[in-house]
Amino acid sequence: MMFLTLEEVVRWLGLSVFELWLHLIGLLMFSILLELRLDSGVELSWWNIFIPLYAADALDTYFCVIVFVRTLRVGNRRAACLRLLSSCIILVCLFVFKLLLCQKLMKENVLSFSEVFASMFVALQILMVRACQANG
Repeated sequence: MMFLTLEEVVRWLGLSVFELWLHLIGLLMFSILLELRLDSGVELSWWNIFIPLYAADALDTYFCVIVFVRTLRVGNRRAACLRLLSSCIILVCLFVFKLLLCQKLMKENVLSFSEVFASMFVALQILMVRACQANG
């Protein structure tokens, strides 16, 4: 069985190690809250369960702005703008997906799951482009 190394994951996704850990911790906390709601019978709203994922997105956005400013100060304007643009598009797509999924689970809208997952498909296409550029 072959696993990807950390360097390959960082290169293919275009994320830093800090961003990966940030999202993994948010996903772990989300999973714990989800398990508490589904198996333990703890009364949590879906909005409360999704808070760790929203917090990870907010912290990642803040980190992307810091990286953008620091890259601009170095003088690499093109790389800074490309990284900020692709990171922000992916973060917005993920945020919209989580928001629509949470609304769907709360029965606040009547969207189908294909409409809910549409923004996730856009984010995956951008990640595929990033992965192809990393190998080229």
